[in-house]
Amino acid sequence: MNRPTAAPRPPVPSLATSSYGGDEVGLICGYLFDPDAAQQIRALGSAEAAAWLAEVAQSEAGSEAAAQGGSYLWLHFNLSNVQAERWLVRHAQLADAFFEALHDGVHSTRIERSGDALVAVLSDLQFDFDLESSDVSTLWISVGPRLVVTARTSPLRSVDVLRTAVRAGEVPPSSTGLLEHLLRTQADVLVGIVRSVTTRIDAIEDELLAGRLDHKRVRLGALRRLLVRLQRLLAPEPAALFRLLQRPPGWMAGADVDGLRGATEEFSLVLRDMQALEERIKLLQEEVAAGVNEENNRSLFVLTMVTVLALPINILAGLFGMNVGGIPLADHPHGFWVLLGVIAAFSALAAWLAFRNKR
Repeated sequence: MNRPTAAPRPPVPSLATSSYGGDEVGLICGYLFDPDAAQQIRALGSAEAAAWLAEVAQSEAGSEAAAQGGSYLWLHFNLSNVQAERWLVRHAQLADAFFEALHDGVHSTRIERSGDALVAVLSDLQFDFDLESSDVSTLWISVGPRLVVTARTSPLRSVDVLRTAVRAGEVPPSSTGLLEHLLRTQADVLVGIVRSVTTRIDAIEDELLAGRLDHKRVRLGALRRLLVRLQRLLAPEPAALFRLLQRPPGWMAGADVDGLRGATEEFSLVLRDMQALEERIKLLQEEVAAGVNEENNRSLFVLTMVTVLALPINILAGLFGMNVGGIPLADHPHGFWVLLGVIAAFSALAAWLAFRNKR
């Protein structure tokens, strides 16, 4: 009896990708998501994206927005291309708050509502991040019911991980779901950083317990500066996030709000772990500083003892080294040994007084 063969899984769509730095208008990648269609993901270029946005604008103007179904577009831009912002102004019809965020110079993480859209500023890790506090850059995001725009000036890790997941066929159910996915991806990247820093701190702690000081103070200081900067840049502004979750846009479903709240809570948990790790580094720095102070105290004590023990010799050598008349024991046959005995006695007395005070 022949067994029924299982139905083959549908192949993952082949998604075309543009060059790493973007096309002529700075578009790195563009994907059209339609969870209800047979082909759920379709890669678009800048010309196709402009045509789709124009079609959406005409449909909304004619009150036919429902004809677009649940589809939405994600466009990821390289702002190093001067044409990128011009293209967004011409075709995307984004909120003014998004363009203001591009130029205001404030890079702290925040997600806030601007009219009927969400504007987010996220501090993300650069693609070649190597545990250096300078390897942090900014990702600007605009989220609407039909369009998600992300823009950056240098390659970033979290958004690249999201691109890889999309190319593998993962389809967020909505535009807010895409933002939630990005936040969770960034939290996973930070978890990797916490693990890497923890491994380094464990090695430093083992060296400290073994009594090998080396250059741990420098390494601990660099790791602590990294964690402090990441916390300052990545911690979301609580007031803006609270207002958003209390009064979300009308097009955002309740499940999307809950998912966004869960993503931000997960993000906050990672930041708390980073804060605990920073406190651990601070304690290790204090331990290292205490060890250095103890070594310095030992060195100073030895130097003081040498100075105290050499004091009688220096005094008597100075007195008997003066070329004047009347120096005692000058003609005595055993004068050298007499002076040596006097110096030894005074040195023993000075050593006894010094060590008695030490005890």
